[in-house]
Order: sequence, then structure tokens, then C-alpha cells
Amino acid sequence: MIDLDKPEIYRQYDPSGMLIHLRNLPQQCREAWQKVNEFFTTRSFASLRMTAGGSDFVDINKIVICGMGGSAIGGDLLRSLASNLSKPIIFVHRGYDLPAFVDSKTLVIASSYSGNTEETLSAFTRALDINCKKLVLTTGGKLKNLAQENGVAVFTIDYHGQPRAALGYSFIPLLALLGKLGLLEDKSAAPTLSLRAKRSNLTTPALPTLVEGMTQTLDALLGELAETVSTSLNPAKQLARKLLGKVIIIYGAGVLSPVARRWKSQFNENSKAWAFYETFSELNHNAVVGYEFPREMANKAYIVLLRSPSLPPRILARYQITSEILEKAGVGHEIIDSQGENSLTQMMSLIFLGDWVSYYLAMLYQTDPMPVKMIDYLKGRLSETEP
Repeated sequence: MIDLDKPEIYRQYDPSGMLIHLRNLPQQCREAWQKVNEFFTTRSFASLRMTAGGSDFVDINKIVICGMGGSAIGGDLLRSLASNLSKPIIFVHRGYDLPAFVDSKTLVIASSYSGNTEETLSAFTRALDINCKKLVLTTGGKLKNLAQENGVAVFTIDYHGQPRAALGYSFIPLLALLGKLGLLEDKSAAPTLSLRAKRSNLTTPALPTLVEGMTQTLDALLGELAETVSTSLNPAKQLARKLLGKVIIIYGAGVLSPVARRWKSQFNENSKAWAFYETFSELNHNAVVGYEFPREMANKAYIVLLRSPSLPPRILARYQITSEILEKAGVGHEIIDSQGENSLTQMMSLIFLGDWVSYYLAMLYQTDPMPVKMIDYLKGRLSETEP
């Protein structure tokens, strides 16, 4: 087995430098926060408010975030955090069209790192024909050009890498936008992220504190997860070794449901490995029955249960009972707890861990985590067909 404590393996199997992006996530979140707040003072954002009716811009009851893959995960995280909101209702839309309910009180956000994602381009083009509010997050490409041609504000992502490596830029701007629009309740002393409509306040002093606290937690985690930390002390390296040669299934619940999805996609793209995810308590109504056959799968699968202390007691009980069922079925598994005192930090701490685990698993498989050859092949083949 590859020795993850040898520095030379990272030079050999990671020539594109995914390691740099992993290490940079805490700083990336800080930079995204700074840049999006600068964006709120620009003419483009001011014009967005004007086209939306000035002070009525906060009169939004739906937000539709259009994106795919790494450009959509930020929307998933925001939707999960905002699950207790009365307004707006947040939808993440992965597809070519738009939901039929999009109207004048809907903010459509097109998120595409490259600016050339065909599903997102198609959905945004449809939005241009509808009387709805619009915003674009991208590095450039066709999407930026289309937005500028139609007077739609663009938050330009200033980060170079794979879309999945730019999570700070796909998530933090969305979080900041909700705060800027007065949709986050100001509870500076609160230990949790409170997301409730409060239209009278367009600033949220608690939010910068929460974001900075989250990045500080990631900084501390880096000291435990980085490649320079030996396997005996590194939980990410230890888990990667357990997952080698296994079909990976990630379980999550509540605010951790999109985190489980992120783990799954990181194993797919970074590790080039089979991975799937399920959510509580739905998995207790079907997946637990399927542990029996084929019997040989018990030795080929490994289940990671992502848990947070903020989850409801009945859900936490399901984690324990499900673990007992897996034990009886002979399926390898473990429960991993989040860090931090609020939902934002708990989500991001587990995401950071999962990113490192997927990276180390790529090293164990002796594969470069950066390229996604099958996606490139699929896009190439699609370009040969009629749109």
C-alpha cells in the first residue's frame, strides 16, 4: 500500500496541484467573503436592485439556484441552512429548463464556474424571457457574456481551478447575499446561524463573525488533516486507508444531507471511485432492508455516517440504531462527528474532512485527483450532437 507519509507521492500523483486547493479553502472562503461584499457596493449590484424595483428588491419569496456539479453544491448548502426560513423558499435546480413557478418575486441565480455549462445556460436563457430577478455567478464564458448583454449583474469568480475546488466562491456569495437582502436575523450573540426573514435590516453583524469563526475552525483542522501530519495522527489518512477497495456510501441528515452529497461527488471526481449517498430518516425506510444481498457486498462496502450534535434527538437515535444494524450485517462503517457550535461550521468542518479523505484515497489509488476525463469525454460527445 502507498505510504501517505512520504512527500514524494504527492509530487508523483498530484502533478496538477489539487493539494494547493485543499490547503487554500479557509483562505478562499475569506477572500470570497471580502469580494462579495465589495460587489455589493458596485454599480452592477445597484442596477440589479433598480431593475428589481428598488426597495422592493427584498420582496422575494423564492430563490432558484441553477447549477450543476461543483457549481450547484453551494446552493445545496444554502438551502439546507435556510430550511427554517419562512421566506424565501430556496430551490436548487439542476436541468435545462426552469420550474414553472418562477415569477416576479423569484430571484434566479445562474451559477456556473466555467460559464459554459449547457444546462445552466439553457435555464438562464429561459429566465431572460420571464419577469423575474436575476443574478449570475461565474468566471466568464458564454454565461457572463449573455448576462452582460442583457443587463444582468454578474459576480465574477476570481479563482482558478476545478469547479469543485472553488466551493468558497459557489457558497459564500450566496450566504452573503441573503444577509445583504435582510433575510438573516441579526443575533450577534447567538451560537447558531439564525436564518429568518428580517426585512428592516440590510446588514447582519453576526454573519461576518460566524464566517470568520468557521474559517478559523478550518485553519485548526488543517493542522490535523494536512499531508505533513503522519497517518497515526491524521484522521483523513486513516479513513482513506479503510475506504481503499470499497464501495463507499455516505449517510447524512438535516443540514448534513448536502454534505453527504459533497462527500459522494468528491470520491467520484477526486478518487475516481464508486460512491453513493443516502439521507436519514428515509434510508431507515428502505436501505436498511437491503444489507442482506448479495452477501459478498458486506465485505466490499463501507458506510460513513456524518453526524452533528445539533440534529434532532430522534434522528440521533436513528444513527445509533442504524449502526447496530450495520454491525449485525457485518458491514464496515463508522460515525464521524462534526466540529463547531453552529450549523455553518459543522457543515464546513465535515466538508473539509471529506475533501482531504477523497484526496488521500486518490493517492492510494495512484491517480491524479485533478482531471475528470470521463466528464470531458461526455462533453465532447455531446458537442457532436444536435443541441
